[in-house]
Amino acid sequence: MLKTKMKKPGIAINSARCMACYACFMACKDEHCGWDTALSKSQPELGQYWMNIIEWERGDNPRHVRTATVPVPCSHCDNPACMAAAKDGAVYKREDGIVIIDPEKAVGQKAIADACPQGSVFWNEELQLPQKCTMCAELLDDPDYPGFEPRCVEACPNQALVFGDLADPDSAISKLIAANTVTPWKGMTGSVVHLNIPGKFLAGTVAYPKELEEVCIGAKVTIACAETGETHETETNWAGDYEFDNLPEGKSWTVTVTFPGFKPVVYENERTDHDHYVGITYLEQE
Repeated sequence: MLKTKMKKPGIAINSARCMACYACFMACKDEHCGWDTALSKSQPELGQYWMNIIEWERGDNPRHVRTATVPVPCSHCDNPACMAAAKDGAVYKREDGIVIIDPEKAVGQKAIADACPQGSVFWNEELQLPQKCTMCAELLDDPDYPGFEPRCVEACPNQALVFGDLADPDSAISKLIAANTVTPWKGMTGSVVHLNIPGKFLAGTVAYPKELEEVCIGAKVTIACAETGETHETETNWAGDYEFDNLPEGKSWTVTVTFPGFKPVVYENERTDHDHYVGITYLEQE
């Protein structure tokens, strides 16, 4: 059991603060490559990502592109699929919620790796062993370990990873979760809580009549979704751009652009099947 005596130790991963520096990834490799621990065999240097950094480019037009980054370790699930697939107790959940693969009992059980819905359990072909993140429980249990956090959390320079007691509503991690948007990675719930993974965006640019070659600052842009009743409003910035982020995926939106002295412009069925740039709206005088 953890020396810090947490009832439910967990990690909150705030994607809004991740800058893809890979410090957490390297700290995990530093801790788990090259030697065995009490709870795991050595992680291979190549082919396994106990802390995986998922990155993707957002946007369907080069005029408006964003990036997203999500650090993804094992979720230490509430209902672990790997444990359900294991035989002879090869995967077990500790009283504190940390899910461990027994490095002796799990030998030959490839089904454990295959069962993970998010691909966070890896198959070591040489050892014939499924392997994954232990939340550094072998360190946190050690009274001689000077740290109080998993190595990945300890290494993060931007507080994108926060460790604490999920069972304590007054803990820093619980307050962080309450103040942000919980966005489960691939629907997983457990002792790793993902925050602020971006939804889809609708974006565009507003300009005066094309011949003026001038963007329009302060144009009012409203979007409305008939399916959900959701509406949002903003104004174009100094570059004539607008953006609505974190919208639900797969919805149809009506986009309305207005500016005093110019005709309103309405776009129907602008969809958030992906991150979408509506285009440049050239205004016409009334």
